[in-house]
Amino acid sequence: MKNFKYILLALSLFAISCNDASKKDSAGIESTSEKSSDNKISDMSIYNLPSHWTTQDGNEIELKQLQGKVLVMVMIYTSCQAACPRLVADMRNLEKQVPEDKKEDVQYVFVSIDPKIDTPERFTAFAKENEMEDEKWLFLSGSEDDTREFAAVLAVNYKQISPMDFSHSNIISVFNKAGELAHQQEGLGVDNKETVQAIIDLAI
Repeated sequence: MKNFKYILLALSLFAISCNDASKKDSAGIESTSEKSSDNKISDMSIYNLPSHWTTQDGNEIELKQLQGKVLVMVMIYTSCQAACPRLVADMRNLEKQVPEDKKEDVQYVFVSIDPKIDTPERFTAFAKENEMEDEKWLFLSGSEDDTREFAAVLAVNYKQISPMDFSHSNIISVFNKAGELAHQQEGLGVDNKETVQAIIDLAI
């Protein structure tokens, strides 16, 4: 896809800065990540991002804690009445088409572009309203800076046009178990056969 080159460049830059900063602490001691070669993260992985997120359960996590699952990610905001309900429906449609023997290997992630409104309580209510209370559905909100940084990596553009309304890209992104971008689906209600197949192929 035309956005891949930009995304890979952005991730490379993040990886370089993170790796340089984390090699040693102020006392000159090697970091834990440097000591463990088993958990190496490639330069193209979103697990290099230093952002922190809050789940619908109020837990604080980093993206690297999702390592080992195929990630199907989309950026929405809960007060949206136009595109976002359709994106939620698209995510649900993808989940339904994944075979039972692959389901446990896939995590469906909604990232808020309106973290001021999308609190854990708001996300919990939203998940209940949309019958997405199972563990396979994860809702994340972060700081405005982390949100904008993550949107840039996914090539998702958004702009607030009123206190309760945003203009935003409609992109669903699929990442492999190492956090590397493998596929993107752009648009609402589009043919999702390629996206479903990408998820199935990665969930091995």
